[in-house]
Amino acid sequence: MAGEASYLTITVDKSHIITIGERLYEQSIELIRELVNNAYDADATRVDVTVSDKEIVVADNGEGMDLEGLKQYFNVGSDEKLGNPISPRFGRSRIGQFGIGKFASLAAASRFEITTQKRDFAARAVFDKARWIGEGDSWKIPFTPLEKDAGRGDGTTVRLVELKKTFRPEDVVQRIAEGVPIRARDFAVYVNGYRVTPRTWTGNRIPVMQGTKHGIIHGEIVILPVYRASSDDMGIEIKVKGVTVRRELFEMASWGKAATRIRGEVNADFLPLTSDRSGFIEDSPEYKAFLRAMEKTIAEVRRAYNQLDSESENRKVSRAVKEAMQRIHQALILNPEFSPFSVVPLAEKGMRGVGETGVEVTPPKEETDGISVEEIEEEIPRQSENGDSEAGTTDDRPKQAKKPSLRIATPNAVVKRLKFGDAGVTCCLDHLGEDGPECMTEGTIIYINRDHPLYKREAKKREAHILNIARLLTQEISLMKDPQNPREAYNRQSKLLRDAFKGGDDKPSRKRKKR
Repeated sequence: MAGEASYLTITVDKSHIITIGERLYEQSIELIRELVNNAYDADATRVDVTVSDKEIVVADNGEGMDLEGLKQYFNVGSDEKLGNPISPRFGRSRIGQFGIGKFASLAAASRFEITTQKRDFAARAVFDKARWIGEGDSWKIPFTPLEKDAGRGDGTTVRLVELKKTFRPEDVVQRIAEGVPIRARDFAVYVNGYRVTPRTWTGNRIPVMQGTKHGIIHGEIVILPVYRASSDDMGIEIKVKGVTVRRELFEMASWGKAATRIRGEVNADFLPLTSDRSGFIEDSPEYKAFLRAMEKTIAEVRRAYNQLDSESENRKVSRAVKEAMQRIHQALILNPEFSPFSVVPLAEKGMRGVGETGVEVTPPKEETDGISVEEIEEEIPRQSENGDSEAGTTDDRPKQAKKPSLRIATPNAVVKRLKFGDAGVTCCLDHLGEDGPECMTEGTIIYINRDHPLYKREAKKREAHILNIARLLTQEISLMKDPQNPREAYNRQSKLLRDAFKGGDDKPSRKRKKR
């Protein structure tokens, strides 16, 4: 009659169970990861995975299942692990949550067998897709009690046969390394007899420890060396309960090539997952708090990367400017009349002086090639040793020439000095801006602009980098000699460059043959 309450029955078609299993994961290989994680939840200390073209076998020495355990195993959507999230033996935080991953085996096989043993109970259950569907409304599967195998001990073995897909062992190893908590204590996984080990990265390590009201974020991010940079597997692995859910670039997507050097993993066990464990509930407060915390972490990584990048670039620039100075030194020895300094050039050990006059000296121990190129950070004008209050100071005392002050605009400047006796030039390679001068001279200090477009282009190749620095240095040294005659200065520069790079040698000659 109208107005009376009626009821509808919610039913689930058997075919839906098959659909869940076959389409639960984007990649079929996830089924192996699911089976290994089940072994982890069962407090196994060893899991052996055997992969072949005919079958896939996953055997563990966990706690096994009794009859009630088997019934629970085939209870689709069971919340048993949610109700008991900690394993009894090792106190592990159980990975399983939804009770549906067990049917993922159907993504690669039409039939799977489960053999389990727990204390005095042993049994085998077989799930055959075609047979189960063909039995209509019956939801039962074959179950066979077995004799206890004392040699086997407790544990479970899952065997997949009638494979629809096969997997390469190396792909299985990689997926287990990412999707299984293999760093956990008392837990080892073997694939075809070889132990799966966690991935390691070499480089500069940045520990991660961030707190949120939902839980702790911890892990490690690594800045790889330049030669290990790669676009493969870019980003940071986000793990929940030791299992990689996905990789994220966060704000590093805008870093360009710099992002290819960043790897690492962070653990955030409080993040809520989608049912296939391939993503997060992104509108949850937990995930939003996670993103806010990771913004701070990525900012720290960026600062560390910039510092390392500057140090690496400075080492490259330092080597280039040192070689350029060594070449210029050799050229000035051959052309002493081009030197703007009021000192005679130094001859090398065992040689007569070249030019008008030469002085033979023994090279310092730290400079075995006789070339004095010094690294300095900042040169400060010398002050009076006696101070302003000294009595008896007269204007007759000879005044020492004031040294020019080196003005370093940035802390990343590279500074070297090329000495000729007591005199010489200081070269400062600094960041002066793209619109700044290519180079300039103040006293005996030559500034080279590392931001100048021409410098940046030439710095990409070692030989061009050295030649460009030598060009700028010889230009300024030649102008020091006679600033009123630039044409003659450029002629001197041309000859100095020719002698500096005579013969096209990659490196300047360390020793000259005796005549």
